[in-house]
Amino acid sequence: MSLDFTTLSALRTHHPAWRLLCSDHAPLIASFLHRIFVAPNVRVVNAADLAEMLEDELFALRERLGENEFPKRAQEYLNDWASPDKAWLRKFYQQGSDDAQFDLTPATEKAINWLSSLTERSFVGTESRLLTLFDLLKQMSEGSEADPAKRVAELQKKREDIDAEISRALSGDLGLLDDTAIKDRFQQFMQISRDLLTDFREVEYNFRQLDRRVREHIALWEGSKGALLEQIMGERDAISDSDQGKSFRAFWDFLMSSRRQEELTQLLDRVLNLTPVLELAPGPRTRRVHYDWLEAGEHTQRTVAQLSLQLRRFLDDQTWLENRRIMDILRGIESKSLALRQQQPTGEFTSIDELTAEIELPMERPLHTPSFKPVIADLILQAGEADLDTNALYNHFTIDKAELMLHIRHALQLQSQATLQEITVKHPLQHGLAELISYLHLGSESFNTVIDEDHTETIGWNAVTAQGKQVQKQATLPRVIFVR
Repeated sequence: MSLDFTTLSALRTHHPAWRLLCSDHAPLIASFLHRIFVAPNVRVVNAADLAEMLEDELFALRERLGENEFPKRAQEYLNDWASPDKAWLRKFYQQGSDDAQFDLTPATEKAINWLSSLTERSFVGTESRLLTLFDLLKQMSEGSEADPAKRVAELQKKREDIDAEISRALSGDLGLLDDTAIKDRFQQFMQISRDLLTDFREVEYNFRQLDRRVREHIALWEGSKGALLEQIMGERDAISDSDQGKSFRAFWDFLMSSRRQEELTQLLDRVLNLTPVLELAPGPRTRRVHYDWLEAGEHTQRTVAQLSLQLRRFLDDQTWLENRRIMDILRGIESKSLALRQQQPTGEFTSIDELTAEIELPMERPLHTPSFKPVIADLILQAGEADLDTNALYNHFTIDKAELMLHIRHALQLQSQATLQEITVKHPLQHGLAELISYLHLGSESFNTVIDEDHTETIGWNAVTAQGKQVQKQATLPRVIFVR
């Protein structure tokens, strides 16, 4: 893209990433969203939970900067960041739920990643990038060679190079990388791994944009339903057959291979134990970065499947054939809504009549009841002691379903199926029966599960009585099998 004056002026006015960088609250927004979404690779957060976390952040900042800093409530800030003129967050409602959800937009993640690149690095390597570019050029050159003779000559040269390297290794010349080269390549690996997570969010955003264009097309369609279906299916196939769709599908097929996942795990364990890499102090999530790719890819796949299901229901609406008059009215409402989307009218611009008349009979009116004013005795509180157990105020806990899903997913990566008893033996229950029920709920909601009524299994856990004693509890239930 050409960075001329007109293009940059349009980006400065309309692009959410540029608006974020120009915002007076950019340090708050970028730091908070990076900590909540980017660093832990979280895709969706409940509105109530996100508001609570932001409220804690604002309280800490006011304690340090003064009470007049950030005067609004956390929910007001979140709604403002998700408004169309900001577009730093995406606020939506999942099907069948009345609770709002928030997700990061690709533009915001790009701005946060750019801000991360401004921080000083203790070591900047260039050799690995040059080698990566050289390898990419070789792959493109070899992959596009149509002459069989030249292709065979290239393969023979590779074989000769491999034979020569084997001979050097047998003679003791292993050609090990020095510490600088290892650090250089590890930094390049971490940069590409972070870019992959950003790409997943942008791929999902592009699918949502396609779904939105299709729905707008349906609202404005004037022809037959058959022609509409043909055109929509063509657009659906277009994104799957596009360069982005093909690349994402190839990446997903590669990542879903259990052999590849096991190989990635072994390579990461070996590399992260190297002394030069330990000196760089990589974060704790580095060891499971390929699982982060898997979670992000699964979220993208679920989003695409959900959009396809919603669109299919939209197109299967029987009122299309049963009452064309209603469809014409709805189409008119949708068309006017689309026309008003860019420039919303002010004030009261439409009204809806009451569906029924309000009837209030005279005998339904209640008699006058004088208000009761309680009398509060003026008592003096006396200090004393009471034999009360205050530990109950602090014994609250929550079940981390994301962690339970991770336990199930890890078990299914090494084998095609795993029982609930096997998972709880490897990861003992920390919160007793409540955690066991959460496993069963995940089995019916997020995973393929088989219930074997002919066999039972016993799952145990440690519990603490009101007197503080450790007791062993257990539950017997039909065998629950999670299937990949």
